[in-house]
Amino acid sequence: MVTTVMPTYGRIDIAFDRGEGSYLYATDGRRFLDFASGIATNSLGHAHPHLVKMVQEQAAKLWHVSNLYHIPEQQRLADRLCENSFANTVFFCNSGAEAMEGALKVARKYHFANGEPKRERVIACSRAFHGRTLATLSAGDSDKYREGFGPRPGGFEHVPFGNLNELRAAMGDDVAAIVIEPVQGEGGIFPADYHYLHGLRAAADEFGALLVFDEVQCGMGRTGKLWAYEWAGVAPDVMALAKGLGGGFPVGAVLATEKAASGMVPGTHGSTYGGNPMACAAANAVLDVMLADGFLDQVIARGEYLHSALAAVGARHPGLFEEIRGKGLMVGLKGHAANTEIWTRLRDHGLLVVGAGDNAVRLLPPLTVSESEIDEAMAAIEAVAGELEAAA
Repeated sequence: MVTTVMPTYGRIDIAFDRGEGSYLYATDGRRFLDFASGIATNSLGHAHPHLVKMVQEQAAKLWHVSNLYHIPEQQRLADRLCENSFANTVFFCNSGAEAMEGALKVARKYHFANGEPKRERVIACSRAFHGRTLATLSAGDSDKYREGFGPRPGGFEHVPFGNLNELRAAMGDDVAAIVIEPVQGEGGIFPADYHYLHGLRAAADEFGALLVFDEVQCGMGRTGKLWAYEWAGVAPDVMALAKGLGGGFPVGAVLATEKAASGMVPGTHGSTYGGNPMACAAANAVLDVMLADGFLDQVIARGEYLHSALAAVGARHPGLFEEIRGKGLMVGLKGHAANTEIWTRLRDHGLLVVGAGDNAVRLLPPLTVSESEIDEAMAAIEAVAGELEAAA
């Protein structure tokens, strides 16, 4: 099929024309339970009434003015993000890759501004994924994604995820930052051990490096707390956000302490669209819901229900999954069968999921998912288990 859209995606032959809550409706009339959420992006599901209302109201007033001027909606969003995190300051952009690019620039510029221009090396982890730009591909750990794009930007080194000894051995007086996802997403849903995160914080402090967390996928309530780092009680110096921040509307952010961002002065970084009134209206609407009393407690409860239900299915069908990993509503199922076969069969049963590394299938339902919807997803998984057992 000839298409005017550049063929960079291996698309599934489905198109959707509307969504409601946890469900998507295809143009051919089929209904699907969406446990992919636009890859952890539609954090409040589809057509959430409050998000729709706030975006519609903003659309009728003002879309874009550029960062040449003060933007009240942006200031309010920055204030709220700082009030509810470790950060003192925020830079707004449009995507997760941009947020990670910004975070890397903040880290390197911090050392440059403090008289240590040779501190450029970044220590990242095996299986990491930080975006598709040239720099974030170098921060990530996939040769497949880097193939064919020429020389890699230098200054990036990878050590095994979870191994403090290897991390400490790689440190030196030329290290600008340690970069890590508190829960690896694309790599296969691997939560970092709390002791490991504390060890990273200690190593960064000891060697004078900054600690950068990539919470593009695991942030914004996905694990049951607003930020995944809260579970370990370890705060970074810099953090990248996107995906769930806008509930499906494109918006990213770089959060930082005042100290870490001390090198970022006028002219050092910018974004034409970043933090425009529409994006900030969407993100503020998402925060209205997530910061409401009881919302994150409900996410924790739904996560526990999901993990318990998956464990029960796994016990009844021991040949289906090798391992169930994750935190909250960010779950990875490592199957015995190929993950492509599992998610195709699940889609045939009306359940949308997404693949990941290590032969995992990701379950990323909206944070508003109900127990009955989780039960519906389990019925689809159970049906696929029966099909795979019959075919064995």
